[in-house]
Amino acid sequence: MLETIKNLKGLPNVKEPSFQALRSQAEIFGTETIWGNYNFVSTVKNRSAGLTVYTGSDEVMNRNWSARQREIIKGVPDTLRLIQEYIKQAPFIYVRRNMGKNNVFSPLCNLFVSVQRKEMIRLAYMWAQTLSPPLDTPGPQQYLVYIPEWQEKDRQILVFPEVSTTFVLGSDYYGESKKGHLRMAMWNVKQQGMLGLHAGSKIIYARDTKTNNIKKYGILIFGLTATGKTTHSCHDHGLDLPGEGIEILQDDVVFLRKDGSCLGTEKGFYLKTEGVNPQTQPVIYQAATSRDCIFENVFVNYRGEVDFDNETLTSNGRGVMQRDDFGKLKGEDINLPPVADLDGLIILFITRRNNIVPILSKLNLEQAACAFMLGESIESSGSDPKRAGESVREVGTNPFIIGDFAEEGNRFYDIISQYPEKVECYLVNTGGVGEIVELLDDGAKVVKQKVLRPEIPETAANIRNIVRGTIEWEKEPYFGTLVPKRVAEGIDIDKFNPQKFYTATQLELLINQLKEERRKYMEQFPKLYPLIVKAFK
Repeated sequence: MLETIKNLKGLPNVKEPSFQALRSQAEIFGTETIWGNYNFVSTVKNRSAGLTVYTGSDEVMNRNWSARQREIIKGVPDTLRLIQEYIKQAPFIYVRRNMGKNNVFSPLCNLFVSVQRKEMIRLAYMWAQTLSPPLDTPGPQQYLVYIPEWQEKDRQILVFPEVSTTFVLGSDYYGESKKGHLRMAMWNVKQQGMLGLHAGSKIIYARDTKTNNIKKYGILIFGLTATGKTTHSCHDHGLDLPGEGIEILQDDVVFLRKDGSCLGTEKGFYLKTEGVNPQTQPVIYQAATSRDCIFENVFVNYRGEVDFDNETLTSNGRGVMQRDDFGKLKGEDINLPPVADLDGLIILFITRRNNIVPILSKLNLEQAACAFMLGESIESSGSDPKRAGESVREVGTNPFIIGDFAEEGNRFYDIISQYPEKVECYLVNTGGVGEIVELLDDGAKVVKQKVLRPEIPETAANIRNIVRGTIEWEKEPYFGTLVPKRVAEGIDIDKFNPQKFYTATQLELLINQLKEERRKYMEQFPKLYPLIVKAFK
């Protein structure tokens, strides 16, 4: 089968159009907006996570699969036979792109899209806008085959990481190709001693309050979809003193090396458009309203006017925006320098919890590795709209890990612990505090007390004060971290104190509940370093 895929581009049913041809042919099937860019509407509006399986060695397949996923795995031989015959006959578009710009690890990504439904050419166009044109790089070669017209009852995503091949069957959602290649790349990079991170990256120049000198920080921002990872990867944080500023590098996946540097992957960022506005997200808004941004499942009326807050079609509206449209805030490179070349590396773990987790906590390195393993957040409409808003834990806030989870956490700790004087780690809760939810007998949930959520400018203020060194810290009594006692400006940190929202009994109950959940969750990883398991109180 792999040989068939490798030779597919030479068959008469496969065409390789230029980028301009892709664009002009795809835009025929879109809706033009008032900004001159285009919106496309897919039938499937989120990733088919529950229909995705990994196939290969025991290391790859060591998962708790659902009954449906086990059925898919059982049927793989028959499915492959059907695919092998079909791809020789159906019309396909072929696009070749490079992931990353470096001479260490830069996969050559091959995409084949069936255009039996002619409008599916948009998938090839969106893909071409996400990665860079092919370069002479070390590889490896990766392959992804899209057959959107596959029978709906048999929709599935088959991943063969050890031969760098993925099949997307029965879905026309663009996120499957983007994440499909990134998933394979994260597996491949792990085999080379690096670590694929579901994290944004940037460089911040900030004036240090103690020395009055400008310091250069590398920033890594972890977070599941819809937690604020892209928002804060592309935010200037109000850094407006002379000499201050940011360089936007990446917003989704980077590859962490032993020297603390991170290799970038993409030229186009896959934005969740919900709530985008020029007041709180001016940088993103500028890029999203440019001619080169491509929208997917965003509400556009008959006049071409865009309403980012209208969720009639889906709460998972998306856009592929270009780094080039960030103007002066775009980093010259997509790679984060080694720790040795920086004044510090700041790692932010973005979570969304709605009750007792402080909106900002400072972590030691062991707690950072534990936070990496816990990956606490909420489910988003991007992966499972039926569970959107539910509490979830995902190692590395990364739904695309293949292989042993403990290996990921141990390797992450091994790398950051080499630089104890330069690496700072923080847990940033964009969910808020204070929520009280009552569970009824029928399983329904009733919100008895609403969450107090930090606004984007308030979270940005916390980050600004971190890099300027203008936060006074104190010990947090419940989990063993540090929390702000005083923040110089931009936010009233005291109003987010969880103790203001609960009685002593309620607080104790919620704290013990969270600790017990964490303890049980960490029991899944017997190979994880004990110092990581026991990092939180």
